[in-house]
Order: sequence, then C-alpha cells, then structure tokens
Amino acid sequence: MQPTVLITGATSGFGYHTAVKCAERGMKVIATIRNPEKLDVFKKSQLTDEVLENITVWKLDVTDDSSLQHFGYLVGKLERIDVLVNNAGFALGGFLEQVPIEDYRRQFETNVFGVIRVTKAVLPKMRSQGYGKILNISSISGLIGFPGLSAYVSSKHALEGVSESLRFELKPFGIDVALIEPGSYETNIWSSGLELPPAVYHPDSPYYQYTKGLWKALNSETHEDPRKVAVLLTQLAEKNTLKKLRYPIGPGVRMNILLKRCLPWSFLEKTVLNKILYKKERDK
Repeated sequence: MQPTVLITGATSGFGYHTAVKCAERGMKVIATIRNPEKLDVFKKSQLTDEVLENITVWKLDVTDDSSLQHFGYLVGKLERIDVLVNNAGFALGGFLEQVPIEDYRRQFETNVFGVIRVTKAVLPKMRSQGYGKILNISSISGLIGFPGLSAYVSSKHALEGVSESLRFELKPFGIDVALIEPGSYETNIWSSGLELPPAVYHPDSPYYQYTKGLWKALNSETHEDPRKVAVLLTQLAEKNTLKKLRYPIGPGVRMNILLKRCLPWSFLEKTVLNKILYKKERDK
C-alpha cells in the first residue's frame, strides 16, 4: 500500500524538497502550508504529473485553534499516516534584552507548541495502526547556544527535550521519534527569513557593534543545499524502524557537537567571542 507522509511547513526549504522527494519515491504526500497565497506552490513548480498526483496540499496554521481543529478532522478521515515530518517553524533574532517577551512566546508557539499540537492530532491514528515515524526538524542550535539567537535556540532546545521524552513514550506503541539536526543550509535562519526587532539596528543600542560582528560571522558561513536534508528525510521515511534518536547533518556539525562535549566551556566562550566581537575590535 502507498505509504502516507504528512509534512508541515512545506512552502519552501526542507519541507518543500522533502515533499517532492517523497512524492518522487511513490509516497502519498500531504503537504501543509500556512500562507493561502502559496497553496499552489507545487503546481507552479516544474514537476511531472505523476509526482503532482502524489501531493495533496492542506492549509494549516500550527498556531491557530480553528485551523488545528479542522486539521484534526481531516487527519481522522485518513486511512493511515506512516510518517509525520514536523518542519513548520521560524527564527527570531536579537539579544535577550531587546526582544519583547511577546516575541519569545510567539517563537515557542510555533516551534514548540505547534509541533506538540500537530503531533497530538496524529498520534491516535498512529497508535491504532501500531506503527509510525515522527521526524522533528531541530537544528544544531538545539544543541549549541549562540549569541543573538536566544529565542530560536531556546525553542530548539525545548524541542530536543520534548522529542527525547516522546520517543520513550511512543516506542511501546511501535512509533519511532527522531530529531534531524541540520547545520547551515540555504533555507536556514541566517540566509532567509530571520526576524529581527528594530532595536537591533539602532546605532545607540549597546549591542550595535556586537550585532554587526554577529551578522558578519553568520553570513560568512557556507550554506549547503537543503535538498541534502530532504534526501536524508526521505531515506528515514522509507526505513522500517529508526534505531537512533538524533541525525545531525551538515559540514562540521558532528565536530562542533563533539567539541562542546569535550572542551571546557571557557575555551568555547573565548573562541566564539573572539570570532564575533574581539576580532572586530582588533580590526578597527
């Protein structure tokens, strides 16, 4: 029987490319999209009719009660759900002192509570089947902190904790939970879509010089092709079981994780600040 994969946040990036890859592999894909103006994103792409036939688009805002209620109704009518890819999310930049608490709540509402609510809607179906896979899109930022991104970093750290607990809870029901932890990709927060509060750019801000050095460091990173992550997600979707919880991917990601575990915090702190702040002061 044709497996069913449900992907949130399928407008672009990891979500879009995973939907296409899975459809190309003959899977039935349900791609959810928040923005009604982008519901025809797949039809506008140069995809074959065979691939398009495997993709169904649903409108879903993971932060909206009525949208989630309708989503739950549609899920209940499905015959099966083999894989859920929780990809919907966004990134908020800025230093903690500058970011309004409302924006922190909004960050968590999408990146954490949105994942929880979508997963809750899907779990009864998966439990009744006795199988399923939940792939949560985290980030290297879910394991390693970075200045100027505390809202995003903390939301991804929270997602890591939720996923760890959820894997324990669902394993007896034949449901696997895994975390995909990408590094720097073209769809990533510092290459597109990063939200910044206006105070970040103000020359009178005490963080102004810090901010300039931070964005220079972030933009100097090499951004990989997001289709590489889509290939990994498609491979995981096709597996019978997922033996690992975490799947880091991207240049230097595994090494950075290893260094954080092995090196003293004082060394990491000095390295990061030297790259962002002190180097800039020396270059004046």
